[in-house]
Formats: sequence, C-alpha cells, structure tokens
Amino acid sequence: MRYKIFDYDPALIPFRKDISLRMENYRRKKNEILSSVPSLTDFANGHEYFGFHKTENGWYYREWAPAAQEVYLTGDMNSWDRFSLKLKNIGGGVFEIFLPGKDYLYNGCHVKTVIFHNGSYLDRIPLYIRRVEQDPFTFIWTGVIEYLPLYEWKNPDFRADKKGLCIYECHIGMAQEKEGIGTYSEFRENVLPRIKNLGYNAIQIMAVMEHPYYASFGYQVTSFFAASSRFGSSSDLKALIDAAHGMGIAVLLDVVHSHAAKNTVEGINEFDGTSYQFFHQGERGEHPAWGTKLFDYGKTDVIHFLLSNLKYWLTEFRFDGFRFDGVTSMIYRDHGLGVSFTDYSKYFSLNTDIEALTYLQLANDLIKEINPHSVTVAEDMSGMPGMCLPVKQGGIGFDYRLAMGQPDMWIKLIKEQPDEKWDVWHIWAELTNSRPGEKNVGYAESHDQSLVGDKTIMFRLCDSAMYTDMSVFRQSSIIDRGMALHKMIRFITMTAGGEGYLNFMGNEFGHPEWVDFPREGNGWSSFYSRRQWHLIDDTTLKYRFLNEFDKEMIHFIRNKGILKKTAKALFIDKNCQVLTYECAGYVFVFNFSPVNSYEGYWLTVPGEGKYKTILSTDEGRFGGFDRVSLDYVYTAANDSENNPKLQIYLPSRTALCMKKL
Repeated sequence: MRYKIFDYDPALIPFRKDISLRMENYRRKKNEILSSVPSLTDFANGHEYFGFHKTENGWYYREWAPAAQEVYLTGDMNSWDRFSLKLKNIGGGVFEIFLPGKDYLYNGCHVKTVIFHNGSYLDRIPLYIRRVEQDPFTFIWTGVIEYLPLYEWKNPDFRADKKGLCIYECHIGMAQEKEGIGTYSEFRENVLPRIKNLGYNAIQIMAVMEHPYYASFGYQVTSFFAASSRFGSSSDLKALIDAAHGMGIAVLLDVVHSHAAKNTVEGINEFDGTSYQFFHQGERGEHPAWGTKLFDYGKTDVIHFLLSNLKYWLTEFRFDGFRFDGVTSMIYRDHGLGVSFTDYSKYFSLNTDIEALTYLQLANDLIKEINPHSVTVAEDMSGMPGMCLPVKQGGIGFDYRLAMGQPDMWIKLIKEQPDEKWDVWHIWAELTNSRPGEKNVGYAESHDQSLVGDKTIMFRLCDSAMYTDMSVFRQSSIIDRGMALHKMIRFITMTAGGEGYLNFMGNEFGHPEWVDFPREGNGWSSFYSRRQWHLIDDTTLKYRFLNEFDKEMIHFIRNKGILKKTAKALFIDKNCQVLTYECAGYVFVFNFSPVNSYEGYWLTVPGEGKYKTILSTDEGRFGGFDRVSLDYVYTAANDSENNPKLQIYLPSRTALCMKKL
C-alpha cells in the first residue's frame, strides 16, 4: 500500500518497509482492540468501570491488580482497619467489592488499597482515584473520595480554533504574585483575563496530573486520574476551563504518558507487587536520565489504562486536547539521549520503539474520535517523519510538533556570538525547517529555558541590569539592546517559525530571573516560583512596553491570519544582516545589525505599487525610538532586472511589517 507520506517526502521511499511495518503493527493492535468493542471510545472506559462508583444502593470499588493474591480497602469509613473490607477476585486480574449504603463513602473520605503479594501487605493508592491529598503533618499521601455535584457547563459548545494556534503555556501553582501556591480559582480570576487581553487563543496547563514532587513541574506523575489537589477541587478546574472557553480560549493538558514516577506508596509503580504490571522489566523499564519508570506500550492492558486516561480528561474536564510530553523518549529505545538525527536511518532502526508509535497513533485516533476539533501537540526533538501527518497517510496523527530547535538556536546565538556575527541565513533556515506537509509550533522559549540553572532570553540579554535599569527614568544601552532583540526574536519566530506559536507565562514581558520551586537548597522559598505581574502594571517600569508589543503582535498575527500561511523569503542580505520575507500578503523586514542603520536601503517587495509600514518594533509605545514613520507611503517599482523594489530607512535592531495599499 502506498501512503501519502511518500508523496510529501520522496526521500522516505527507501524506508518503505519500515513505515509499512509501523502501519501493520498499528492495524494489528487496533484490530485486536476492536475485536470486542465497536470503537476506541468504547474501549477506553477504564475510569467508568474501575475505581469508585456510586449507585442507588451503595458503592462499587474495582481494581486491576493481576499479580495480587488478595486486595483490601481501608480508610476513614472503617477506622483504617486494613482487613475488614476484602475485595473479591472476579477474574482477569480484577477485584471488586460492593459497599452497601449511599453514605458508606462520602466526599472527603480518605482511602487506601492494601495489596497482598508474595507474603507482603502493600499500602497503595487506588489506580483510578480522582483525588489525592498529602497530610500536612505526616506528609503521607492518601486517596480521597471526591463526590461533588454535577458541574453545569456554561459554554458546552466551544470549539478550539485549530488553525492559527497561539498557546500561552502556564503553571497554576506559580501563576500568582503571592509567595505560595496558586489555585485554579485564582488563575481563573487573576490570570485568564490577562491572557485574553493579550490575545492568545489557547492555554497549555502544566502539572495538572497529580505529582508528589512539586519541583518536577508535574513531569513525575503518580495518580493519572487525579487533578492536583494543591490547586483546589475538580470543580474549580472545570470552572477554569469553562471560563477560558467563554473567553474563546482553548485549554490543552500537558499530558505525561512517556513515563511515570518510581514512587510505589504514592504511585502506580509496583501497584500489584510487580514492576511489570505497567512497565518494562529490567533496564528497559528504567529511564537512565530521569529516574522514572517506562511503560510497556505493547501490553493491551497498559494501552487501555492510558487511553482511558485521555478519554477521562477529554470528557470529564472538557480539555480541548493535549501536549504530549517526552515523545522522543517514548519512540526510541535509547530515548534519543545524545543522538544527532542527521539522516533518515536514525529514525528507522532496531532502536525505534514501534509499540510506542502504535500507542501514539491509537491515542490520536481516540482523541479525534471523541472530539474532531481537538488539538494534539508532540514534544519531539528528533523530527520523526510523519509525526504530524494523519495516520491514514502513514503518519502518527499529531496536529503539531514543537519546533524544539528554535529556542536552542536563539540561546546558542545569544550565548556564543556577538550580535554583529549573527547569520540571518542561519536564522531563516532554522525557523523554516520543517517536515513537508507537517505543522510546527514555533517558540523562542518555553518553561525549559526558565528553569534554575538556565536563563530566559531577556535575563540572558540583560542580566543584572534588569535589577537596576528597567526604570523609564534611566537610560541603559544594555536594556535598549535587550528589549529590541526580545521583540525582534519573538516577532520573527512567530511570523516565520511555524503554523502555531507558544510562549511561557511572563516571558512575554521579560519576567526577571528563573523558576526555582521551594526546596531545601533555597530555604523552601516560593519567591522564584511566582509571577510578578505588578512589573507590567507599574507605569514607571519598561516591562509594560514588552507586554504591549506582545499584545499588539498576537492580535495582529491572529487578525491577519499570518499563522495560516507560509512565510516566503524575498531577500536575505547576510552582509547587512537584513532579512525580508512575505507572509499572507504582508512584508516583514528585520535588520539585526547592532550598529548599522541603512538610509535608502533597497528593499525587495512582492510587487509594484504603494506600501506603508503598519507595525514596527521601534515604536515608542513599545519602548523604541520611533525611528520609522508609520505615515510615509513608499512607492515600489521594478529595477533593471524586473525586481520590484522600494527605498526605505531601516534602523538598527528593528523589525517592521509593511502592507501594500
């Protein structure tokens, strides 16, 4: 069978057998799953059967623990008697108990599961529990029955705008000004209006799935069906999502199916007493860099658990899709560690985990089956061909891939080269590097560049001057350079770097310093794990200029449909460090030279006629010097070689957008 992936990229034809192998494995596994159910949606119902479910006469509790000899339920309801409530083994590794009386379990009731395996009684948190809390005195985590009134959605018909996706990446706990952990409600009330005002049409929420280690940024999950209790109740999270939908903002969950925390008492590791219930055995089940456990995607029961997890977040909370974390780690047995993906043979070898690719294909099938308007984004730094092509075309099924090479390029340039050495050809090549037919989410920096030990772009550009010279009453060449490049980097990344755009909260206005969660090394301080919104509200500081530019940029890009079109180079002048391109009928011009302003620069444009500058990073309202007139009308005419050109004054470190009248 010939797949369309070969039409997009004929260089893949020599690897036809490899792509056919992954497609055959996908068909085989899907046929196996659908042999007993009509659809993936019907298959992914683990959360509707396992866990705690209230009926008219009482409660059912079911657990999947195939290696357990006995299973017990204990908690507040039986004064923590470990053995009075024994579950019945009903076959297939499933244990069940019926608890008579509607009030036998109640909202806020703490529970645990006791597993008897190979002579040992093991305390565990139920696999499908929907709330987990940590005792503030003993620091022990327990499952909690969360039985709340049915949430009444105010915006049930919301649909995500899949084209022109502008994502605001955020973390609920560190989104507030206070030195402490923020809540879902505080985010809804204080931060969502800011995001709406800036013009972003999607938020990507980190650290929702429960994780005991707060500083893991949510990437060491223990309870996959529990929304983090640090931030409030499930109803609070639903109200946040509902409010976002009311503002026209889609909500993506940063989902972690690439690995799981090693924790046994709090997590799913060794739940039934074995390491192989969910994970590979031995070395293959251990991530050498992250110290976490790795799923066995070849097991149908594991696929059932993970697909049920996706359906749960989509249907119960109405998330609009997912950003899949750690995709590169999933799809290669060496997790892509230290690998340079320089040729196609690196993607198609014994190192490739076909079973993981099959899981991702099934996951994308399920997500689109449940919500055809959903959005999925892959965090894959390897550039696996077909990652963002439909499964039926030979792809993996994602809508977007994060363009992870872009922030690496910007940081490398800032760290290693003086401004006058920046190669605009290199910048253009990196920003426009994408797989044929596949969409990228471009970004200059995400939370990765904000962590302690690293630096954000603005902090790297300005360092200590941010503490002393961000006042509007002080002039600083360091701050001027930092602000100019901060705006230019974002503007070119958004307009040339992909079909989507992402920003981590606060970075749009150059939030100072890094992110460092409370830990012993910093005296358990929350000072660096918060967002200082007052910096943009203070009219005596320059942060507001960067914030105003981001707002103008986002609204302009969305209103003009820039992300829905492909940027095409008009002229790249390496010697002058000038880059000109066209997108959606607009001309974008970037002069990266730190010192050279060009008087009468001959600019190549798409056609003859009148042109006018409609947006400039050098505008005074953005902290610039107003060196570019927004009123002057330029006339473009063909030169001797029949190339339309116009003459323009092009200041140093300035980007502008022109429109043909």
